[in-house]
Amino acid sequence: MPNWSVEVENLTRVFGDFVAVDHVSFRVREGQIFGFLGPNGAGKSTTIRMLTGILSPSSGTGRITGFDMLTERRQIKKAIGYMSQKFSLYEDLTVRENLDFFGGIYGATAFDWAIKVCHLEPVLDTLCSSLSVGLRQRVALACAVVHRPRIVFLDEPTAGVDPGYRRSFWELIYMLAQEGVTVFVSTHYMDEAEHCGWLALINAGKIVASGSPADLRRKHFDARLLELDVETMFAWIDDLEKVPGIREVAMYGNKLHLTVDDPRDAEQYIRTIGQSRNLKVLSLREITPSLEDIFVSVMSRQRVG
Repeated sequence: MPNWSVEVENLTRVFGDFVAVDHVSFRVREGQIFGFLGPNGAGKSTTIRMLTGILSPSSGTGRITGFDMLTERRQIKKAIGYMSQKFSLYEDLTVRENLDFFGGIYGATAFDWAIKVCHLEPVLDTLCSSLSVGLRQRVALACAVVHRPRIVFLDEPTAGVDPGYRRSFWELIYMLAQEGVTVFVSTHYMDEAEHCGWLALINAGKIVASGSPADLRRKHFDARLLELDVETMFAWIDDLEKVPGIREVAMYGNKLHLTVDDPRDAEQYIRTIGQSRNLKVLSLREITPSLEDIFVSVMSRQRVG
């Protein structure tokens, strides 16, 4: 039987008339990198705040590292680490002094493990105010895991950070997982979600799909995907949505993604539209669906349902 770091059932949080989290149920395997994927306002942060004991649930039950989240919150706080997207370091203190401070909160006295995992040896005596964004992230993570928790909750840890820093931060996440720490990370970046062993997709407070990235592709994308690069993109959309066999038309940057039943049939229709309306096709190719494609597909079926 697997060991579970997180088990929740029908977890709900209501603010007045607004249901922020709506009867969510899921489990996180010990040692797993678990991704909580969804747009801003989907309920990710509210869920994490309930799991970490910052907010009380309106209803529902759960266990974190074996402790009941309703009756054993003190034990849970000792067993977990938490880094929010607004995690604040004391900028007038050095890295070492920040670790001392946050370690004191958790009752930790030895920080060698956190320093090693986050590669902070060269900057221990540097003021945090003089660190780059990427190094501040490393220090913030070290402060969250200074007591070597069994699970760490990372709430949008790379929001607003450039792609280079995000890649560097994910290297640290992998290192934590290799050290046996369960990592629960929320994100709205689809490329980051690809790095997770298991994902829960959340929208409007409800989990709409879950599984490994491969599972999600297999279960929730039973069609083929074409990438279409055209001039005057908006002139195409209405015509494409009327083509038999094209299920969905979605904009991805300056290209269109078309969910189709048969790529050959769809290509013939697309070429015909281009010729009849004097619209140029720059490129057309079949691609593997990304998690963003899957998320769009799941959302579209929800709206239709």
